[in-house]
Amino acid sequence: MNDLAPLLTPEGRALLDEVRDTDPAQELAVATRLRREHPAELVSAALGQARLRQRAAAKFGAEDAGRMFFTPNGVEQSTRASVAAYRARRFTELGVTSVADLCCGIGGDAIALARAGIRVLAVDRDPLTAAVARANAEALGLGELIEVREADVTQVSTEGYDAVFADPARRGGRPGGAARSASLRGGGRATGGRIFDPEAYSPPLSWAVAAALGAPRAALKVAPGIPHEAVPAEAEAEWISDGGDVKEAVLWFGTEPGLVRATLLPGPRTLRSRGLPDPAVRPVGRYLYEPDGAVIRAHLVAEVAEQVGGGLLDETIAYVTADEPHATEYATAYEITDRLPFNVKRLKALLRERQVGVLTVKKRGSAVEPEELRRKVKPQGPNAATVFLTRVAGAPTMLIGRPVRPA
Repeated sequence: MNDLAPLLTPEGRALLDEVRDTDPAQELAVATRLRREHPAELVSAALGQARLRQRAAAKFGAEDAGRMFFTPNGVEQSTRASVAAYRARRFTELGVTSVADLCCGIGGDAIALARAGIRVLAVDRDPLTAAVARANAEALGLGELIEVREADVTQVSTEGYDAVFADPARRGGRPGGAARSASLRGGGRATGGRIFDPEAYSPPLSWAVAAALGAPRAALKVAPGIPHEAVPAEAEAEWISDGGDVKEAVLWFGTEPGLVRATLLPGPRTLRSRGLPDPAVRPVGRYLYEPDGAVIRAHLVAEVAEQVGGGLLDETIAYVTADEPHATEYATAYEITDRLPFNVKRLKALLRERQVGVLTVKKRGSAVEPEELRRKVKPQGPNAATVFLTRVAGAPTMLIGRPVRPA
């Protein structure tokens, strides 16, 4: 199985332990030394795997990543462990005890499901990917709960399982499985580009929806940029962020059809849609609220605006403004000290006067790049400020402020 089988031998495992903490800058010297005692291909595979494990630590944690096996695509495309654990909890809360995990990739979601006590059938068409998923289940002591099957997911029966979970490839993958990775080595880049048309997923979203509708419960992982009009009427749509970064959208079946929600991790904190109309545009107030990305993707800015008693700066911009500070878990609040028409010289003078050396630049509705602006204004001094490049009633505007500290 490409580079995997040699790494599972006693020699391969010992070599993986030896190169675990290799500094990438020292790889050549380490490889030269190890090739005196081990086959060159095995040394290359072990060093590549060590590199992938180091990259994967951000998603899986150092302890798990240090025992798991990865492909370049697997590191990039697999679900972050915190998000997979949250989804597994939702499945258990729905009474699910068994899941058919279709397009399982290297097994990140299957691992979270098994750790929640759920029996998993993990399916992927790509031989190497399926082998890596199987190795990961064994490495983490979950082999009894996870059955890995190399097969085309469109040909697999999910009858007898409480739920289906599907994660169609969105980077030019093969039908019925994850995008193929050339090897387990970490030097190559992921193959294929992002796919934005849900019907260009592999397999297509329409197939995944049909599979979901044939199961008692289901969850389909989709790109967070999925158009709202592409969400089936039978589905609940959930956008998930972790630490402020939007990670994915999930279409749930067998829950609350038509519901839209934004879930923020850690927490979880969930904002549910209430069908509110778009907020009105109003003058700039003393406070600006920047909704979490999941809230924006879920089109729930109106719910945040209602929470803080605010309105929009511009009808096309997802910034909320209000006159009073209000606590909300779904947006970051800033106190606005200055409002200026967009003018780099005026901003530079203001920052010099305020002795601002730490400048955070945020933008919505502006073509100016934050790094470009930072270079032009050359902030210097002991103080910090945030500048928002945006539009107010259609006019390019700069709003300067600072974060509001939680009470």
